[in-house]
Amino acid sequence: MNKSLFILVLCLLVEKTVTQPRAQVVEDRCGTEREHNTTAAVPNFVGTMERLSGLMRTTRFGTTKVGTGPDAYYGLGQCYGDLNLLDCVLCYGEGRARLARCFTFNSRRVYLDGCFMRVENHTFYDEISGPEDKNICGNTTTKDAKFQESARRALLDAVTTAPNNEGFAGTKVSVSGSKNESAYVLANCWKTLNASSCRACLDNASASLTKCLPWSEGRRLNTGCFLRYSDRDFLNSIQRGGGSKISRGVVIAIVASSVAVVVIGAVIGLTIRKNMILQRKRRGSSDIVKMSRTLNDSSLNFKFSTLRKATGNFDDANKLGQGGFGIVYMGVLADGREIAVKRLFVNNRQRASDFYNEVNLISSIEHKNLVRGYMAPEYLAYGQLTEKADVYSYGLLILETITGRQINRVKNNDFSDSFSDSLVLAAWKHFQQGTSEEIFDPNLMLHNYSNSSYMKIDILRVLHVGLLCTQELSSFRPFMSTVLKMLSKRDEQLPIPTNPPFTDERTMELNDTSEDPSHPLNASFSPSIANMSHSAFYPR
Repeated sequence: MNKSLFILVLCLLVEKTVTQPRAQVVEDRCGTEREHNTTAAVPNFVGTMERLSGLMRTTRFGTTKVGTGPDAYYGLGQCYGDLNLLDCVLCYGEGRARLARCFTFNSRRVYLDGCFMRVENHTFYDEISGPEDKNICGNTTTKDAKFQESARRALLDAVTTAPNNEGFAGTKVSVSGSKNESAYVLANCWKTLNASSCRACLDNASASLTKCLPWSEGRRLNTGCFLRYSDRDFLNSIQRGGGSKISRGVVIAIVASSVAVVVIGAVIGLTIRKNMILQRKRRGSSDIVKMSRTLNDSSLNFKFSTLRKATGNFDDANKLGQGGFGIVYMGVLADGREIAVKRLFVNNRQRASDFYNEVNLISSIEHKNLVRGYMAPEYLAYGQLTEKADVYSYGLLILETITGRQINRVKNNDFSDSFSDSLVLAAWKHFQQGTSEEIFDPNLMLHNYSNSSYMKIDILRVLHVGLLCTQELSSFRPFMSTVLKMLSKRDEQLPIPTNPPFTDERTMELNDTSEDPSHPLNASFSPSIANMSHSAFYPR
């Protein structure tokens, strides 16, 4: 009885709000010019997206600049005025994924039904129109003259209201002679525009969008604003304007009934709270037992004082992130090993046993897509994580691409009887003997190209780079910036790769952490032995 009544009280107290994230992509556009400096474009684009992410998650709008000079990126992101914060984050995530498709271009923008994002290599915040502005009209249903008149009125109301309402308006106008049909309009300017610029943008958009009538749906994608009308209710009620005023009597009745419900709920809540406290006390002892068993079974037991010292007394400067169960800190043990430490939130709402259940579940997961074999040899053998570990993994991906074989699925007869040790070792031995073509993926279909000899030279060069990335000693592997130069500047000469991992145990030294400046990969990118002629890549 108490539970049923309590649920009823919650239903009365909690406002029923059904919102639409509207993360559907209306249109995404890539520029016509390519990036002139792809090396700077990668960190600048990622930095722009990260900054916009933080702003959108707090204010649902943001502008940012990353980089300097001609390599600078300018970004803008904004959710429309009727989207709540959660739906805004969902819309932003979809938009960010779309923008990444235009990475090699210096201009990109995406219009969604709930938000807008744009990234350029120049400032654009004051722009209200451009040559790419366009209508997108529905093409499935046409409406009669009465709906068209209601749509025009709704557009006029929205265009008039938005400039003085922080650039947003959502309007609804009922169709004359119909009880269930209305015209719905959303108008939104980017917040970088002032009221007069917003009005000019929406006036232009409205004049163009009326050309979509008599279609039941229409959108106007302007450089500085977004305008949409429809015969279906797509607006979220939390921000919709134009609602009727509530009478004083209705307000008094609502307030009085709400007070009564709160009083009843408080009485029931106190009763249930007492019962919950008793149940938690009983469960608490069980949690302690489970935690003790988990700790005793673990092979990674540390004293609290050790972890506190390793993390600088859990200094916020060492904070890596925070989840539902606690905060994760970076730490360094006395022997130099880097560790991640999660300090749990142990309270009545987040029980520590849930965390251990999660850890046990994750550790037991096995799936064909959770592959092993890409770890660098120094990490696999000694747990030593260097800045060249990712370079090693990238080299393995290169070898897999060229040979058409997976690193963890090499069969004894994949290449030859003598070279069945591993994918890396097989590729290296073939390279040493000048027979690398024997391990090319037959799906490359080189025989289909008239200039197959040049294609083979290009593939051999890529294979060469893959072997340089998978050398046993991390100090001999190139930096990723150097790898990019190797792949893009095909007239440069390449060094001869040294042994791959585990061919000679004497070369695996634990203290191989310093970069040898005398090695050609760590000096300027010029010395070499192997020669490659200049040629061009062709698609597979």
